[in-house]
Amino acid sequence: MGISDLIVRLGDEVEDASSRDLGFVDPKARSFDITVCDRDFVIQQSPSLLSSDRTGGTTGAVVWKITPLFAEWITSQENILFQTSTATHQSTVLELGCGVSGILALACAPKIHRYIATDQEYVFKLLRQNLKDNATQASKTTTNAKPSTRLKSPVLRPEKFTSASNIDILALDWETSDLLSLPNVLSPSTDSSCLVDVILACDCIYNEALVEPFVQACADICRLPGQSSSSSLKTKPTVCVTAQQLRSHTVFEAWLMAFTRVFSVWRVPDEMLTEGLKVGNGFVVHIGVLKEEGLSKWAK
Repeated sequence: MGISDLIVRLGDEVEDASSRDLGFVDPKARSFDITVCDRDFVIQQSPSLLSSDRTGGTTGAVVWKITPLFAEWITSQENILFQTSTATHQSTVLELGCGVSGILALACAPKIHRYIATDQEYVFKLLRQNLKDNATQASKTTTNAKPSTRLKSPVLRPEKFTSASNIDILALDWETSDLLSLPNVLSPSTDSSCLVDVILACDCIYNEALVEPFVQACADICRLPGQSSSSSLKTKPTVCVTAQQLRSHTVFEAWLMAFTRVFSVWRVPDEMLTEGLKVGNGFVVHIGVLKEEGLSKWAK
């Protein structure tokens, strides 16, 4: 009896964040096999880039644990977004901070109209490779959309992969990109395809410095021309879905405080999540809608 018995009964010791490499799948592997949504993927990543001193961050160079778990949930038959028609086969989904893997894009693309994977340009070499290698066909074409000169940082022409022709990749930096020009980049002609129905973000916030730029980017995308509820094309508000691994209470509380200033926010309850994403596993999923959208006018 005593302390040793107490420890045995308590089970596994809680690990600190540093011992878990912040939540990466395998930060030392250059590639690994993974099954997501009953599909087998071989994912390439860059441990050397992760450990480099690149200005502007390197965390997108490897795959985070939450990404395949989130992909399983978002594409499941029981997913609340699809059950409520918040997301449909006609939806446009934009991912912030997609990283190198392309896992979410590959998983979601068959269920929606258009998927836009965004991140800083340094992830795109491996992202293109992963999209190409894990698609059913390897050929690729690009669109003729021109990058807008109003962007403070370069934005690539959206690139399409013919095996999953509704996947685009686009350079977007929360801190430096002028998001007002995003509609012109995504859709040079005026039509409803530039509307973003759902914003996805997986483990994008891991320090306080990222909180305000991230929240501002989410709000700016929801407020883009054509995104406003006053638009004749707008039939429902843009929904922002964030998934995070719980690490620092300080960072999480800073994000939640900033997010709830401009968004009405709900935590997705465990009974609506797949097993791997439940709070007991250290993850949390939130859904937000801009407060200025006035939710009452969307109610049936």
